[in-house]
Parts: sequence; C-alpha cells; structure tokens
Amino acid sequence: MFGKRYAASMINRSAENEQDRRRFLRAAGVAGLGVVGTGAIGGLSGATASAAAARPAAAAAQGEVSDAAVLNFALNLEYLEAEFYLHAVTGKGLADSSTTGTGTRGGVTGGRAVKFKTKAAKQYAQEIASDEKAHVEFLRAALGSAAVSRPAIDLQSSFTAAAQAAGLVRKGQSFDAFACEENFLLAAYLFEDVGVTAYKGAAPLITNKTYLEAAAGILAVEAYHAANVRTALYQHTGGILGLGLLGRDLREASVKLSNARDSLDGTTDLDQGVVDKNGRANIVPTDGNGIAFSRSPGQVLNIVYLTPKATTSGGFFPKGVNGDVNTSAANG
Repeated sequence: MFGKRYAASMINRSAENEQDRRRFLRAAGVAGLGVVGTGAIGGLSGATASAAAARPAAAAAQGEVSDAAVLNFALNLEYLEAEFYLHAVTGKGLADSSTTGTGTRGGVTGGRAVKFKTKAAKQYAQEIASDEKAHVEFLRAALGSAAVSRPAIDLQSSFTAAAQAAGLVRKGQSFDAFACEENFLLAAYLFEDVGVTAYKGAAPLITNKTYLEAAAGILAVEAYHAANVRTALYQHTGGILGLGLLGRDLREASVKLSNARDSLDGTTDLDQGVVDKNGRANIVPTDGNGIAFSRSPGQVLNIVYLTPKATTSGGFFPKGVNGDVNTSAANG
C-alpha cells in the first residue's frame, strides 16, 4: 500500500541503529534510495553476521530473550503456515533455498493440493499462501545469517491428533486437512488464530523499534487472514463435512477446535469460535474492551506441539522448533 520511499522513511525514523536500518531496508526491497546516509547498503560482513547469530544465545544465557530470538520463533511459525498453504494451492512447499539456516533443517510430511469447490475459498488460499511465503522471505532477509532453518514439519498425523482431541473425528479415524475445502478451512482456522495471538504476545518482548514495527505489520496481515478464514467458516452452514467429521456444521466445529486450543494453553478460557454462546457471529474474537488476546511463546508452543506440558517437540513440529525459544509452557 505504501511506496518504497515512504517505507524507507518509516524504517529510518524507527530504527535503533544503522545495522537495523540497512537490514530492514534491504529486506523491504528499498535499498539504494539514499535514505540511510552515504554508505552503500550491502550484505552483512562476516564479523557482523557472526555477532548477530551469537546474540540470541548470549541473551538466553543471561535469562533474557533477544529480539532476534523472538523473530526466529516467529519464523518457525511462518515456515509452518507457508508449507501448509503452499501445499494446499500448489501441491508443493517452499523452495530448498528458502529453508536453510542455523539449526537442523527438516523435511515436510504430508500435504497436497486441495480440490476447492468454491472460487472464493481458492482465492483466499492463494492470497494467504503468497503472504506467508513473503513473510518467510522477509524474516529470513531481516535476520540474515542468524535466521533459523525450517524444522521438521508434520502436516499429516498432527492434524489427525488435533481433530481427535477436538472431537471432530472419532478415535481411530484420520483427518486429512487437504481432502476437501471444509477440512482445509478448519485446518487453516487452527493456525490463523494462533498466529494472531502469537504476534501480539511477542510484542512486549521486542525492544528494537524497527523489529517491533515489522512484527506489527505481520500481525495485521495475520489478523486479516484470520478474519477471512473465520468468515468462510461462518458462511459454511448446513453443509455435509467430509471424512465422517462429527458436528453439525463448520460453526460448531470451530467451537470444538477453540475449546481444544484452550485445553492446551492454560486455565483461562479466552479462545473463541466463530459463533458465541447465543449462536451469533463472532468473526473477531476480543475481550470486553474489544481487544484481541495474547499468547506467550510457551502457550503457542503448547498448541503447535499439541500438549499442555512443558516439552521441546511434538505435534506439528515432531523434532521441535529451531532457535532459543523452543519450550512449551507447563500447563498440565
């Protein structure tokens, strides 16, 4: 929406130091506009890159979480979303060149192109896939040599475990997120609301204004995505769901998934389906002040690891996420 010169101006005003300005100008594609001084905008030097990679570990050792560690935590989630949506619309995921970095790089299990039955749902999926791929590329460019690689991702048995826990399918039955449009929308709903609460919860942990502005921009996009998916679910009423799904319609199914997420991330009852207790539309889940709620990184990992316990792997990340922020909260 904004021109490159305007974006460059915002980055200059908010950046904490010259390195941040250069990194984010380059990531935003606005290098060479002459707005960061007389120095040329180039790649990080070897010494600078090594220092950037070392900062998360040093901060963790001191009991703090660095900005780079927070953005790498977000990058893990963006890898997951990008792989899910890209497989759904193209039948394949990220290019190998977009999955390298620090930590162990893993493969993707499951995922295939969805046979959408409505033009709107297909276009939603295509647009979101493009955005999630762009988020991966942006965060990787912003983090430079400190960016983590894509961890192992499970898009198969993890969805079945989540659907069984929510009561969408019976024990012993499988849930294929890519089998039909309805299944895809429920799977997308499982991710999107978590993404919004994750970015909001991570905001207080970010000290660098440039990083915070970038995270806020991604948060806004994830919120748009969530609203798209929630609206699509609300409109799919009375349909027959695929693969023996329990529940009358997608509205009811969204409430079951919401309750399942709530059972993993603590004792609070904050998560909300696409309808309220009176059956009215609830497209935007907020508190009494009209404010979206937050999840801590540990709570987010509870959901993607599919456990209320403190652990470093499971669910959609069978070998865990890469980076210093990798342990779920102890809620069990």
